[in-house]
Amino acid sequence: MTVKRGGCMTRREFMAEAGAAVLAGAYARGETVERRKPNLIYLFSDEHRYQSMSFTEMPEVKTLHMAALAEQGVSFTHCISNYPVCSPHRAMLMTGRWPYQQGVIDNDITLDAGHPTLAKAFKEAGYHTAYVGKWHLGGTRAESYGFDFSLIWTGTNTHWDASEYHPKDAPPVRPKGYNATLMTDQTIEYVRKRAVDPTPFLLMVSWNPPHSSFTDPPKSKRALYPEGSLPWRPNVDLGKVAQSELAKQIWDQNSWPYYQGYHAHVSAIDDELGRLMAALDELGIAENTILVYSSDHGSMLGSHGLGSKRQPYEESIRVPFLARAPGLIPAGRRLDPLFGTIDIMPTLCGLAGVCIPEGCVGLDFAPALRGERGPEPESQFLMHISKKNASQGENHPAPIFRGIRTKRYTYAAYPGQPWCLFDNQEDPYQQKNLVDDPAHAPLRKELETTLRDWLQKADDPFQM
Repeated sequence: MTVKRGGCMTRREFMAEAGAAVLAGAYARGETVERRKPNLIYLFSDEHRYQSMSFTEMPEVKTLHMAALAEQGVSFTHCISNYPVCSPHRAMLMTGRWPYQQGVIDNDITLDAGHPTLAKAFKEAGYHTAYVGKWHLGGTRAESYGFDFSLIWTGTNTHWDASEYHPKDAPPVRPKGYNATLMTDQTIEYVRKRAVDPTPFLLMVSWNPPHSSFTDPPKSKRALYPEGSLPWRPNVDLGKVAQSELAKQIWDQNSWPYYQGYHAHVSAIDDELGRLMAALDELGIAENTILVYSSDHGSMLGSHGLGSKRQPYEESIRVPFLARAPGLIPAGRRLDPLFGTIDIMPTLCGLAGVCIPEGCVGLDFAPALRGERGPEPESQFLMHISKKNASQGENHPAPIFRGIRTKRYTYAAYPGQPWCLFDNQEDPYQQKNLVDDPAHAPLRKELETTLRDWLQKADDPFQM
């Protein structure tokens, strides 16, 4: 019997080698054959940082359904966005390969459809595959990447009445409403249709909020957070006088109305998650559905005087990863291994018993999710490779860097020189840069060696 990585087989191999006659005979006699493969729904928002949830570091934020999902399953406390930028994250999610191994080194670069992908792996295993929401990997169709069905949305940064979705073989449609709610409507419609079909499904849903615009959340969610109701992180210096026009501009875009709106969007996404969870219960398929919520990267929101992402700081790189699967994932656990973007694809495959494609370089954390012994990587690779396609292009204030996040330390280097070294245990808000501290020179050398190893593994030409 042919068994591949993860102890799995393709649907074709299984039928050919291990039971085609048994299954065919059962169907011929009209017998019910129990479907063993779980559905998998992977939900991810854009720019939702780990710190901004009620059960992590901000109890003031209303995230009732995210908290419930975490209690019903597991949550990673150190899910790391290896490249905290939209398109690079999505390309790693789809392929399980580093940017220089699949070509998406910045936003607005089309992913080559010839790569093995998550959807292709599930489709080969007999799943119906679908994608709804923001795509950001080139074009407005996802079928060539392995999806049987896709509704790609564009123009999603304005969250009301301006976004369009693209049906197959039909003109784009611009509906009225909050785009995350409209995407959830389409998601629930898809799930209702699949619930009566014995074929398992993989569904990926990409909501745009809380990505900017931060100032257009639903009014009911903004009302949850009157001015002063949300604490700022200690590394946000509210009293600092802007030293430059750029610093003033950054702060102006992260001041209270933006901070308030960001968290209002988070609560709105929480509502959308709750709607889908209720639909799964109503349809009777929650027990056989792996449900995951995550995000592509975080947001600085004024920490260290910065906005947006593309940084090695905790606010930029740490994201939620919540997963529930009754009977498969024991409930109520927090997992602290360093789990990265690069590991999501093989982990989803491992959870569903789907073969992990050749060339995928991430680690399969499915055993850890199931309550068994899983990987314990010593570090995760961090990067900002290019900003040519960022807002403001090469003038974008985020620097080019490579770095690593260990359980305790964050280290990053500019091209040709060290940049920062933080002890996240002693200095959780990363306010004391130890990179030039003589007492930490041996540690810095050790972390530099680890970073060089990562560069080699990732085929990354960065020069330290």
